[in-house]
Amino acid sequence: MNAVRKIDLRQRLLDRRQRLQSAMGEFKETTQLMRLLKEVDSALERMNGDSYGLCQVCDGAIEEERLLADPLVHNCLECLTPDQQRALEQDLDLASRIQSQLLPNKNLSFNGWEAYYHYEPAGPVSGDYCDLVSPEAERGDLFFLLGDVSGHGVAASMLMSHLHATFHSLLATGLSARQLVERANRIFCESTISADYATLVCGRAGDSGEVDICNAGHCPPLLIRGDEITSLEATGLPVGIFQSGEYSAQKVQLARGDSLLLYTDGLSEAQDETNIEYGAERLAKLVKGRHELPPQALTEACLEDLRTFVSGAPKTDDLSIMVIRRVK
Repeated sequence: MNAVRKIDLRQRLLDRRQRLQSAMGEFKETTQLMRLLKEVDSALERMNGDSYGLCQVCDGAIEEERLLADPLVHNCLECLTPDQQRALEQDLDLASRIQSQLLPNKNLSFNGWEAYYHYEPAGPVSGDYCDLVSPEAERGDLFFLLGDVSGHGVAASMLMSHLHATFHSLLATGLSARQLVERANRIFCESTISADYATLVCGRAGDSGEVDICNAGHCPPLLIRGDEITSLEATGLPVGIFQSGEYSAQKVQLARGDSLLLYTDGLSEAQDETNIEYGAERLAKLVKGRHELPPQALTEACLEDLRTFVSGAPKTDDLSIMVIRRVK
């Protein structure tokens, strides 16, 4: 575990200890609070003795994502008791169901726009953030977001849920894409440990066909205008790197039949059996010959080409693809 994460975990443990001590002065029944306080003190002692993060059964390394999700974990996955394994499986199942409920409808048609996405976790839960938000009224702007939180597993999925809640709380304020990302960046920096970050694309599509799009360190979306494919490069650093980070946005005009394709690096960095990456160039070449396809068909064409490319190689990362198409 790197030094920055260890410092942040120590601070989280100290904060938790302070809250427990405060709570003990407010409640008559303190047995459970005392037990939790002892667990926190034990974790701090292990951290002072450099044994923190090591399994107390086999002395092997505990999975980092589990420590980030729960700093009090003291056994690796292989050394969990049957009861602990069942509890973990139940927690993962619940987390997966909660995350699936945060996803938008797959097919969306709104105010001259059509959208479709594919969301595929590498494990029970995903660190990818995928969202489509339209106002309840018949008119207004369509917001679309696609992102990738650092790390994998439960810890990354918790940060994904945090991003979802942050943007949904901000969308009603009428901010531009740039302003949304700047506000979300400040909130993310203030409420997560310093080693956490997320790349993402935030777009606001209007009824005139104009799209305001901000790319915070994410894979460049592809603007598809017939046979012309344009990459929309990043306009700022990932969210969570610097609290005072500034962002800019690009404005692009889509005519009828034009599309935007967004994706996470689970697509572009997928590898075949010889460790060759799929790559953005292959993706651009694929969509160039299929620019007339509607969002769902274009997404499925990308997935089929990816399956052909990897040819059975193991999946190692979450995968998300989103297509936004102008239809009027």
